[in-house]
Amino acid sequence: MAKGASLSGFPEWLPEERFVEQQAMDTLRSVFSLHGFQGIETRAVELGSSLLKKGETSKEIYLLSRLQEVGSENDTPVEDRMGLHFDLTVPLSRYVVEHSGDLVFPFKRWQMQKVWRGERPQEGRFREFTQADIDVVGNGQLPDHYEVELPLIMVEALEALRPLGCPKATVHANNRKLSEGFYRAIGLTDIEGVLRTIDKIDKIGPDEVVRELKETCSANDTQAQACLALAQITATSGRQLRESFDQLCASVEVTAANEHYALAMEGIATLEKIVDGAAAIRPGAVIADLKIARGLDYYTGSVYETFLDGAASLGSICSGGRYDNLATQGSHTYPGVGLSIGLSRLVSHMLHVSGAHANRQSPASVLVAVWDEAHRAQSDAIARALRTRGIATDVAPAAQKIGKQIRHADRLGIPYVWFPAFEGQPEEVKNIVTGEQIEADVASWLPEEQYATQHVVLD
Repeated sequence: MAKGASLSGFPEWLPEERFVEQQAMDTLRSVFSLHGFQGIETRAVELGSSLLKKGETSKEIYLLSRLQEVGSENDTPVEDRMGLHFDLTVPLSRYVVEHSGDLVFPFKRWQMQKVWRGERPQEGRFREFTQADIDVVGNGQLPDHYEVELPLIMVEALEALRPLGCPKATVHANNRKLSEGFYRAIGLTDIEGVLRTIDKIDKIGPDEVVRELKETCSANDTQAQACLALAQITATSGRQLRESFDQLCASVEVTAANEHYALAMEGIATLEKIVDGAAAIRPGAVIADLKIARGLDYYTGSVYETFLDGAASLGSICSGGRYDNLATQGSHTYPGVGLSIGLSRLVSHMLHVSGAHANRQSPASVLVAVWDEAHRAQSDAIARALRTRGIATDVAPAAQKIGKQIRHADRLGIPYVWFPAFEGQPEEVKNIVTGEQIEADVASWLPEEQYATQHVVLD
């Protein structure tokens, strides 16, 4: 990242780093498009009333003020003020409602945009960053099979980033119905509180989770330990998942006679489809992990977190889930399921851990030399001819000594310098990497394959 960047949490990439980010975005866009997702862009600003749908994260909103308002902002309720969006899901819900008459449902969309979040900057966490989202939104209803398909599409997309330095990714999935049904079956009522507490297990540890469940969620020791036992279940197959859950239920005397057992079974059934469906297509890519809680209020079904091999300190780089009530119009709902990649976070890892960078600063393969300013039009004509053949070409900025023009190309990583015909000498091109210089025809010459394009390399 640019060493001169002075605002903490607001990354600025150098050109060879920005190229990696652009390649990642192009790769993701290509995979999402292959699966029929349509690209959209929503405005950066939303009303506070929309942004506050995310509950406890409202303290992270960057609210906007005009100069005329300075000193009187507090006179306007947060709900009526405008703020920068801090994710792309809440803006999507508003977008779907406002444009429902123009969209074809189920509406499958991809979106890559900057978002802003007022949290403490730290490694891999920024205040301004790019997210890459996919969602499927239904009109009134949305089949469960999308909860199986979307994590597999995201795994495919992340695998496509492997050549750019992205480690192997694994999606960890749970289901809110499973968790809620179990919590209610053992007598707990503060479901959102339990979910938020379980969501902290990797940060504060199991002992602290048990303590917090007792203090803030009115759980007794038996209930708290049962919640912890549920969170410790992992499975790579539906059969293994059901067996582990049945054993836990038997240990706490939860049976089919319990009025909440059926809700847990709905969640189990969907989660079985997810892990078994994934195992049939991409073994090991998706596992059931019942500590995944996603402590956000609007999730109603499956929830997902994605982790990279060898990058435990980075935490989840892609998350999401099923939401049934986020987008509403009167009594009408637009249920959806989606996942979101913290793209800036992922790119930062690819740059600084995997060593990803562009093979050269400039996309140009050729720099056309300029003998003197009187002959610049000749150099410009050569550049135009090469560009029409798809060869990225730049022209020397000044008619300096040839040695200085070559050094300029070298600093940009441009591998070839083209010398126009001059004083009876033919046109020639020099590979400044190998030192080879040959006569060349602008209508037929081609760069060698390894020097033809700007591309990502890994240290």
